[in-house]
Amino acid sequence: MRESGSGPSARDTRQFGPYTVITRLDSGLPAHTPVPEHRFIARSADGDRTVLLSGPLATVDPQRFMAEADASRYLLGPWVLPAVELAPPGEQPWHARPYVPALPLPIALALHGGPLPERTVRALGVALAENLAIMHGQNLTHAGLCPAAVLIAADGPRLTCFGAVRAASPDGAARQDVPGLDPGSLPPEQAAGGQPRPLGDVYALGATLAYAATGYTMPEREELPSGLRSITTRCLSRDPAHRPQLVDVIDELTGSAPSDAPVGFAPPSRADAFLGPGWLPARLIAAIVHQSASVLAAEVRLPAQPARPPGAVPSPAPILHPSH
Repeated sequence: MRESGSGPSARDTRQFGPYTVITRLDSGLPAHTPVPEHRFIARSADGDRTVLLSGPLATVDPQRFMAEADASRYLLGPWVLPAVELAPPGEQPWHARPYVPALPLPIALALHGGPLPERTVRALGVALAENLAIMHGQNLTHAGLCPAAVLIAADGPRLTCFGAVRAASPDGAARQDVPGLDPGSLPPEQAAGGQPRPLGDVYALGATLAYAATGYTMPEREELPSGLRSITTRCLSRDPAHRPQLVDVIDELTGSAPSDAPVGFAPPSRADAFLGPGWLPARLIAAIVHQSASVLAAEVRLPAQPARPPGAVPSPAPILHPSH
């Protein structure tokens, strides 16, 4: 990432490859909220592409960061945002995902003024559990689920920060107090340096649901809504063997009978019953619409061009179209 110019008028102009930053995705995030990567909303010089763009924290090994970004290109499921473009070899590390107007979960709670309604939390849980099951069916673990990794869009959540645990520190090295990792969402076995496994994603899912329902990743049992208390507590078991399977999480959150569909291959359809009109509080819908309108209206300032040799013919200035 490079900054062009100096002084207040240019300090926010940043360039990643062909993309110029419009704003930070995590602006307004509550203080001391861990985020595993730097995240921006950015646009190409021709205005044709608006993306969610990520770069590594200073403490993260760039090669591990880019390896996880490359692996994320193969993620399947409707509630995940895989990388679609990577920095070329030799350049500053970054990757881009398609832009979806969305709020990081901690910002959503701050704008709502507190914990989200139980219907919203159930919808988040079902959608995220369904997509994690699809990943596990691909023999992949997310290894980065935490409140900041979940983006709230109008039609449902989106998972980001794939592989943040692996990028932050190699297996075998303790991960306690590693910058960017949320200690309340980090499974104990991964905090001790263990290899991320599917049941670790279940723990992180429980912590994320607890956060959405209470504002804390590790609340007291009595703080959880009664309808979410049992499944969330089981997800947060320190012993992976005592955590539920994702199909059990989905069954309990939807209140339906156990499914006979194989875990990891069931079609992600049961979330649809929770993601209809009214699933998200009106204040959050308004904030998402406001973000979308602001991004559409944003004028992208391009980096300063080098001086033209005397007599050279100027090239036409690029036209920025307010589209995403």
